[in-house]
Amino acid sequence: MRQTPALPLPAGVFALDATPLTVPAGGTRRYVQELLSALATEFPGARFLPLTDQDGRSRNWLRRRWWLAGVQLEMKQLGVHLFHGADFSVPYLPFRPSVMTLLDLSPWRFPDASPRVRTRTPLLLGLGLATMVVTLTEAVRREAIEAFRLSPARVTAVPLAASPSFRPVETTPAARPYFLYVGSTESRKNLPMLRNAWQALRQRHDVDLRITGEAPPVSDRELSALYSGAAACLYPSLYEGFGLPILEAMQCGTPVIASRTPAAAEVAGGAALLLDPNDTRAWRDAMEAALLGHLREACRERGLARARQFSWAATARQTFAVYQEALGRFHA
Repeated sequence: MRQTPALPLPAGVFALDATPLTVPAGGTRRYVQELLSALATEFPGARFLPLTDQDGRSRNWLRRRWWLAGVQLEMKQLGVHLFHGADFSVPYLPFRPSVMTLLDLSPWRFPDASPRVRTRTPLLLGLGLATMVVTLTEAVRREAIEAFRLSPARVTAVPLAASPSFRPVETTPAARPYFLYVGSTESRKNLPMLRNAWQALRQRHDVDLRITGEAPPVSDRELSALYSGAAACLYPSLYEGFGLPILEAMQCGTPVIASRTPAAAEVAGGAALLLDPNDTRAWRDAMEAALLGHLREACRERGLARARQFSWAATARQTFAVYQEALGRFHA
């Protein structure tokens, strides 16, 4: 079945699943968007092509069977050497090497998360259809190796970064101070607990809770202003694969209060206040401390320094190294 020749790197043609780009917002969209841009900048001798069947183009019946045939036909036509499925999937036939990103293991931990992924991805991994696997943190890497019985040599953690567009912004103080939550409203994000903590805090202070991250999307400039004006960014998730808002807030100089979960702790690196995601009183008390200014100066410098340790250029270089290894394994 192997059809692609070995090639000298950093030349080559690499396809990335661009389906996440067809939705208006979200962390996976950000991942694919920033990765495509950074790969093109870091490796100008190679080509990086976004491929999806959700682009509105008309296709015949065979090409509509996307993961079985459609993506294969398009890659053959474009001379693609490797496919990167950045959202839990890869093509169903191994005509060329592929890399799968396991964003997290939420489909197997929470019943409202991605039923199709829950059944399809373990089968693809079990059949060895992903030459290499990428996770976004070492915490998820360890989980994935255990859950899917993967060879550790096939799984690499490649961290993400905040976009350079996020930076501290001078803002006019809001009429009322506010806390900011950025993300989706799925159950694992733990918003009921957060609202309870906020309601308890409101018995003592006149303060708002602003929630953004889904429709309608806001621009990076608007989001930078929201981060910069917040008393703190709140990240109460019960489970995460990475947690981009943590770094985005830090890069804007905003204190972060986050759940004490393995991935969030790994990303925060000691620069955020980490709490039990089920302890409403602890969240209320931490929010009060942030509101009174007790966290800002200490957290600001640590957060800015932590955010500087990540970059999309580094993410692109590490991802491309995985591509190199996948090509080597496939053609060995």
